[in-house]
Amino acid sequence: MIVHSLTVSQLSAGYGEIEILHGLDLVVPPGKITVIVGANACGKSTLLRAMSRLLFPHRGHVLLDGKSIHRIPPRELARTLGLLPQSPIAPEGITVADLVSRGRHPYQSLFSRWKPEDDEAVSAALDATKTSNLAERPVDELSGGQRQRVWIAMALAQQTEVLLLDEPTTFLDISHQVEVLDLLTDLNHSRGTTVIMVLHDLNLAARYADYLVAMADGRIHVSGAPENVLTEENVRRVFGLESRIIPDPTSGRPIMLPISRHRMVMEQDFKESRP
Repeated sequence: MIVHSLTVSQLSAGYGEIEILHGLDLVVPPGKITVIVGANACGKSTLLRAMSRLLFPHRGHVLLDGKSIHRIPPRELARTLGLLPQSPIAPEGITVADLVSRGRHPYQSLFSRWKPEDDEAVSAALDATKTSNLAERPVDELSGGQRQRVWIAMALAQQTEVLLLDEPTTFLDISHQVEVLDLLTDLNHSRGTTVIMVLHDLNLAARYADYLVAMADGRIHVSGAPENVLTEENVRRVFGLESRIIPDPTSGRPIMLPISRHRMVMEQDFKESRP
């Protein structure tokens, strides 16, 4: 598989005249897993939309292999870069198999119709997400967790070298969250797929990321290896939260333990009571 470079240069973007992102610079490590974290409304989803060409920047550029994504033909871009947006909407009555098959759209044209490799890609995506048994069911009859796995299957069927996912673990219980993140890690390791995703859970982000990006107020506050990004000071500045950071006993990655306001009062009272 070809490893592509994806770079954000002085990117400012938003909706109408409201600017959400302010002069961002980001070099996505090729062939690695990058996870973006930050408080609500800090611009995480806006950044992913701009990186996938769903949002035209006010200023700056998103470059794929040094070329602006807005200069790349749509079908060509869709064969290289795929996006699973937050809360996608399926056409009414569509079955799981039909929805996943839409991931093959970039490979179809008047001169190139459905081929055996398309069937293989859809089947592999259904198997990988454990949704093969749902293939003939209407998507709108599924639970939230089942539906999310089907959308991920569609993204996998697209077989892009760069995959952007906005909160792919939404609606999933913890066991399925880990299952999906393990799946994306396997995809990264086996195919070299560059994965960029937004996650809310800081501890899952630190466990699965090769490169962690923390955003605040439409800017990148800090980025780098998880152990350098997930610090008590950064959690305080990005989330306004007091915390303790300890090593994960299974992975060695950092774990964030939030400290509630009541616990802080108890700790302070304890310190003041000591002789």
